[in-house]
Amino acid sequence: MTTNNHTTATPRPSASWVTAPSSDTPESEDAAQDRSAQAPPAPVAAQENEPTAKHTVGKMAHEDAAAAKAGEASRTPLRLADSPTPSPSTPAPAGGPGPVPPWGRSAAAQFDNTPPPQKQTQTRRPPEQRPRPVDAPPARRTQLPPPAGQLPPPATDGQPGTAPGPRHSGEINRDMLFRPTKRPPASGWRRMVHLVTGGGVNPGESPEDVRRRHLVERVNQPIRGDYKIAVLSLKGGVGKTTTTVALGSTFADLRGDHVVAIDANPDLGTLGGRIPSQTPATVRDLLNDQKRIHRYSDVRAFTSQAPSRLEVLASERDPHKAEAFSETDYREAVAILDNFYNLILTDCGTGLTHSAMRGVLDTADALVLVSSPALDGAQSADATLNWLTAQGYAHLVARTVVVISSARPGSSGINMDQLVAHFDTQVRAVTVIPFDTHLAEGSEVDLDRMASTTREAFVELAALVADDFPAAAGRHHGPQPARR
Repeated sequence: MTTNNHTTATPRPSASWVTAPSSDTPESEDAAQDRSAQAPPAPVAAQENEPTAKHTVGKMAHEDAAAAKAGEASRTPLRLADSPTPSPSTPAPAGGPGPVPPWGRSAAAQFDNTPPPQKQTQTRRPPEQRPRPVDAPPARRTQLPPPAGQLPPPATDGQPGTAPGPRHSGEINRDMLFRPTKRPPASGWRRMVHLVTGGGVNPGESPEDVRRRHLVERVNQPIRGDYKIAVLSLKGGVGKTTTTVALGSTFADLRGDHVVAIDANPDLGTLGGRIPSQTPATVRDLLNDQKRIHRYSDVRAFTSQAPSRLEVLASERDPHKAEAFSETDYREAVAILDNFYNLILTDCGTGLTHSAMRGVLDTADALVLVSSPALDGAQSADATLNWLTAQGYAHLVARTVVVISSARPGSSGINMDQLVAHFDTQVRAVTVIPFDTHLAEGSEVDLDRMASTTREAFVELAALVADDFPAAAGRHHGPQPARR
């Protein structure tokens, strides 16, 4: 296009996508025209020589055209650079650029100063590297004080704005609230030190104190219902009645239960004379007045109580008023007592064939067989066990505790170890009661007047008997085994 006598052309981009001509190849006519079109226009000052300039330009154009025709055959034709063919499977983005120019999208992009849109990509982290959401703590609420005269509502766990109450597992016990402490000593020099220092120095329990405490724990085993103990011996003078009172007093002193001893000797027993007498009533009076007995206080009017809280239901001691104590009488008396007493001890006579003995053995839960460390006493005890087995009371023999009571001071010529081993193979347990001056008097039995060794021996005897308490609960009150 020519304007104002100047030849101008639309500028074409000179970029790398146009193949540059070789230096030894003549230009074609079109190339010459392009090169002349790209030349800068002549200055305005040269307008005055315009005819000369026109002639010169025309001449040069003629020569260039002739040269271009001459070298057209040997020159490689110009071509546009190959542009990348867009994939037919990829659709054009919505709102994107228009149609692709003939010289290619990549070549046209060199003249486009608009930055391409950047695609925002999100990189997904592995689950273990992702940040965990943190719950923001709830905002604190200001709690106004309650109005005057009103109590604040109790704090409830789980309600917003209230502090959770104290939480703990299990029940409150002593071990949770107190530091472990040693038990104070009960005897010996340890107890003296503890008393002198006002409890500031506590040496703890001695091995003997620990042993006795374990014995007391065995004595205090629970009893279901009542438990009947029959104390018997075929030979008199071996300490049967004394053993009954001492054993009953030990149970009453350590357990605190209602413990009673009944005299079932049909031949004027002496049980009532071993404790302080508080009433002249006897077992016969109890039976005659049984229809009016409804409470413990009604029974208590017929018994005498020792300092240990053991109660004794005595038998008639006047020969002129004495009546034979039969099996029926014993059963009726025991039926009254077992409603108010946990432990019932029976002081049996020396005979095994009288009527009352049948009732004693049929209702007993355990037996205490008393013997002396002598040949005749040992033979009598052995004969008693054989008779019980022969009469169908083998189940009582298995629950029998043999007591070897020393009625005289000093040691005899009897081999005690051999005697204990002989009875130990037949009964549940065997124990030895040493000689005691207080018990040898044959008078009232007082635990505080006993020697310490004798009193500990009776505690051990009570523990041996009490070992059968849990196992015997409800075991002996069913149908009795058939007797031969």
